[in-house]
Order: sequence, then C-alpha cells, then structure tokens
Amino acid sequence: MSRRRTINDGQQSGPHIQLELSLRSEVSAISPLVDTLMRLIRKCKWVPGSEKDVETALQEALANAVVHGNHEDREKKVYIGCRGGTDEISIVIRDEGQGFDTGAVPNPTAPENIESNHGRGIYLMTALMDEVRFEQGGTVVYMRKSLAKPFTLRKAR
Repeated sequence: MSRRRTINDGQQSGPHIQLELSLRSEVSAISPLVDTLMRLIRKCKWVPGSEKDVETALQEALANAVVHGNHEDREKKVYIGCRGGTDEISIVIRDEGQGFDTGAVPNPTAPENIESNHGRGIYLMTALMDEVRFEQGGTVVYMRKSLAKPFTLRKAR
C-alpha cells in the first residue's frame, strides 16, 4: 500500500484531510487498508454513528475493484482517494479493469436473483451511502456519506 497524505485548511467546508492511496490487486490487501482508513475516520469523527455503513461500503467497493475490475491481477492496482471533513466523507475508488455496464447489474432483491451472488455489493453500497456514482464506464466509483443532521422542531408562530 502506498500513501500520499494532504492536510488542508479548506475554505469551503472547514478543515479536511485528503488521502490518496493505492492497493495491489489481492483480496488479502483489502482488510488491512480498510482497517487503517476506518481508524482514521473514527479518530477524526467525520461521520459519527455511520462508521459501519462507510466501512461496509468501502469493503464492498474495494472487493469489486480487486475481484471484478482487476480480476486479481497482481500487476494492476486499485487507487483510493478519501476526503474527510467536519460534516462528510467522500471516497473515490478506481480500478484498471475494463469497466462494466451499471445498468446490466441485476437487482439482488428480485425474487429470481435471491440466490445469485451478483449485484449485492453495489446494492449495499447504494443502500448505506448517501450518494454512489459510477463513472468512466464503471472503473470509478464515487461514494459520499454526510453527517446526519439532528432533526429539530420549530416553534409555531
């Protein structure tokens, strides 16, 4: 795992930390990277109460990139960008694969697909994160999770 760290005093949304990492395309490399990144996310308290959602989505996105994108080819890498700040976290994952048709992924909750293993990771990612986008033919996934704003009642006038 290689790293590049940037600590920045962002003007728009307050202080943030931005990381750029790369991962070799081996399934055994996924969990150590997720563990390291989740320690930072928890320590910085970017999305308190939503860490498990981010962790699961991150794990699924990396597994898809390594297994389906790069076909576990050790010559290929997965690139991870992560930006966390006072109210949200965004993650971008890019593989060196051929991509895929996002519209062709079967709905894993449909009765005919209940026993299929395909599409569950994407389903979990979209269910757990506030925003998930696939770009560049499916070789890039962008995910964002915002800090939940507490609901407040306003007094009637």
